[in-house]
Amino acid sequence: MATVRGCRFPEDRFYDVPHHVWYLPLGDGLVRAGMTPVGVALAREVLIFTPKRVGRPVEAGRAMATVESAKWVGSVRAGFAARVEAVNEALARGAAVVNRDCYGEGWLLVLRPAAEDWQGALTPGAEVERVYADWMEREGFEGCETR
Repeated sequence: MATVRGCRFPEDRFYDVPHHVWYLPLGDGLVRAGMTPVGVALAREVLIFTPKRVGRPVEAGRAMATVESAKWVGSVRAGFAARVEAVNEALARGAAVVNRDCYGEGWLLVLRPAAEDWQGALTPGAEVERVYADWMEREGFEGCETR
């Protein structure tokens, strides 16, 4: 597990660093997606999660969900073209679990990528420490524990 400025990044995933989203291959061509701890820290506290509906297509770089905090509303953007296969229905009752367990119970969506090479533009977990460290330095992000 890589750790950068208090933010943890499991190495079994792929990361869309600019959009702060992680992707975990599940098998059968499906991929689970969620917010990174950096995305959660930037939102301050995720309160509401509104996903695209199951069966809907998602274009690369476009919104696959919206998250809301007390003072911010933003899109969770897809790192590749896909179709929504499942949403975390538990988040409809309260999205606060994203804040405390973004890699576990706080996952957001399950996607079926439109292409086999879906991970091509993403950062592999083995490289995420360096890429996020560079991003944090450029953006002046102090870390997950300081937010």
